[in-house]
Amino acid sequence: MDRVALGVLTRSVPAGLVDEVVAECGRRERRRRKLPARLVVYYVLAMCLFPRAGYEEVARLLVEGLPGWVRWRVPNKSSISRARARLGAEVVRRLFARVAGPVAGPGTPGALWRGLRVMAVDGTVLEVPDSPGNAEAFGGQTGAGGVRVGYPQVRVVTLAECGTHAIADAEVGAYTEGEPGLVRRLARATGAGMLVLADRGLLGVALWRAFTATGAHLLVRARHQVANKIISVLPDGSYLARLSPCHKSAHWGGSPPGPVTVRIIEYTVDGGEVIRLATSLLDPQAAPAAELASLYHQRWEIESAYREFKTYQRGAGLVLRSRDPEGVRQEVWAHLVVYQAIRDLICHAAPGAAHGDPDRLSFTRALNIVRRSIPAQAGLSPLPPGPSGPPGLR
Repeated sequence: MDRVALGVLTRSVPAGLVDEVVAECGRRERRRRKLPARLVVYYVLAMCLFPRAGYEEVARLLVEGLPGWVRWRVPNKSSISRARARLGAEVVRRLFARVAGPVAGPGTPGALWRGLRVMAVDGTVLEVPDSPGNAEAFGGQTGAGGVRVGYPQVRVVTLAECGTHAIADAEVGAYTEGEPGLVRRLARATGAGMLVLADRGLLGVALWRAFTATGAHLLVRARHQVANKIISVLPDGSYLARLSPCHKSAHWGGSPPGPVTVRIIEYTVDGGEVIRLATSLLDPQAAPAAELASLYHQRWEIESAYREFKTYQRGAGLVLRSRDPEGVRQEVWAHLVVYQAIRDLICHAAPGAAHGDPDRLSFTRALNIVRRSIPAQAGLSPLPPGPSGPPGLR
């Protein structure tokens, strides 16, 4: 089964990379198995590409393109489940870490603003099967009396590149963990030369300090009751203000950190409500307020990415397959690997399009091309497509 590949996505997830990660995690087989680790990794990724197909059908699709002389009997569902359990989630998490990252070049439309790479952070939730293990590990929404309602939910937060929707980093946690704490961990993937956009639910001193400590800049929507202690008014009408932390010592496990100075930009859209933005870009000449107000709407690109991820790739309204927490984590990381690989494919195809903009190439069309390429593979890892991507994507 060394001939199994992942169609055109093998370009982003080659067999050599999979083998490296499997070895790093100590999951290399000591004896020959019908479902070796590399095959299981590709199987888990294919499972995310065909979310409505049963376990055995996914396996058939994955090996359908092998030469006729390769004899392999499709394992049953229990054998596949055991193989997934042997693999675990860490292999797929590390595989995502190896493929994640910005993919835009210097000339990619919408990727840079005044030399800064425009990124966004946000979170979403995915429903998982209502098993006792999942309910205990992840929790979910609660109704009257604190009784959980609906399916358990796993929380996913990502740092995405606005110009391409590529994912630079992600965290997977329980619904009960909350978004801000998970998002703060994504600061590790930021640095000088980045401008990170975020929604108002994430504004706080802890996040501010975590991201700006890496050299990254922030542009975050602010509620009206925060950062309203004006320090000085700037020539363009924006002003410097003090953003103070929550003073509940229990929230910090001790004394809260000191306040930070931010620049507040206020504007209205078509005479509607006043929008307030907080930014670490304090110089109004180097970062004009009007440009930042216009740029902030790029934050919606991450919402578009989640729609692609949840509605088109996972399938609208579908619950993930895995009934145990380790399987859930493995499945979520696999979805992120697949999404990132498709986005990388789109970005490589964009220069061949008339507009050269990855945002204007159809995600669903790319996804369908990828799905068709799995059973059509020649049984050997396909050659990487050229810079314009596979035929048909443009």
